[in-house]
Amino acid sequence: MKIIIPMAGKGLRLYPYTINMPKPFFSIAGQYIIKRILKNLHEIIYTFSVKEIIFIIKPFYNNSKIENELKNFSYNIGINPIIYYQEKPMGTADALLKAKKSLIGPIIVVFSDTIFYNNTSFEKDINKASSNIIWTKKVSNPNLYGIVKCDPYNSIITNFLEKPKNFVSDLAMIGLYYFQDGSKLKKELQCMSYTEISHFKEYQLTSVLEKMREKGVKFVSKPIKKWIDFGDKKTIIASNSKILSIEHKIYNLIHKQVLLKNSIVIQPCSIEKGTIIENSIIGPFVSIGKFSKIKNSNIRQSIIQNYTLIVHANLINSIIGNYSKYNVDSKEVNLGDYSEIF
Repeated sequence: MKIIIPMAGKGLRLYPYTINMPKPFFSIAGQYIIKRILKNLHEIIYTFSVKEIIFIIKPFYNNSKIENELKNFSYNIGINPIIYYQEKPMGTADALLKAKKSLIGPIIVVFSDTIFYNNTSFEKDINKASSNIIWTKKVSNPNLYGIVKCDPYNSIITNFLEKPKNFVSDLAMIGLYYFQDGSKLKKELQCMSYTEISHFKEYQLTSVLEKMREKGVKFVSKPIKKWIDFGDKKTIIASNSKILSIEHKIYNLIHKQVLLKNSIVIQPCSIEKGTIIENSIIGPFVSIGKFSKIKNSNIRQSIIQNYTLIVHANLINSIIGNYSKYNVDSKEVNLGDYSEIF
């Protein structure tokens, strides 16, 4: 079995943070999103003796750094990494087509903006599978997702739709797929790349799955217990809060080399090594990266990255990038890497 992680999207919904790096390298509560994904795949990797993991990335000016990080993450869990490039962001189906040499045998496709907690049924689902599996979750806003419609008497999927305008189903695809035979997926991807079937001028996996279904390929829907989405700024802040709520009960998320001077931390929060906080109130639901400095500020429900300076700020629902400086009494702000507002 192989695992494929497409991570070559434009990242437009998370600008300006994705200008210099792919979204999976955004840090949440002290860990890159991509590291969290690999951690959640650990049981699958171990149970099925996965030996190969495929990353599909887009060209960045710092590609060598990104490649080295991905290789190190993979080697640390005993897997051989393979990296493909999607030069132009033409959608999820086009991204997978770039990895066509690896689309052989059973494969798991995991999108890089989603993680899942405490889902112990993955291995059972795959071991018992008599068809391909699409893991799903009921949502209140299905028009924002690729969705599936199922036979009312069983879990067999009868329709795939991408962001339907009218209600068809509330079962959203959460970005985790199991294909019994990757060559069938490859065959349809190759057909799709020469047709007019696309969504917003991009080739989406949803359309490919629907074409496969129409040709007799069977898919079943399996429910996910807990799903955390990192699609845009709003969901990232909400997901940061969810992760902190879970992990602060298990780990000490305040590094021992954090210096607090006349300050209060309201849990749950994550504060990394070397950060100094003076005359401030932090929390709840705040993640702060390493070697940052915060003075005379009040910060709630926000994410502060590494090596950042914040002074005289009153922030909520905000994200401030790496190596940035901020000194304004504002309620909500989005500031990318290497930025300054004084």
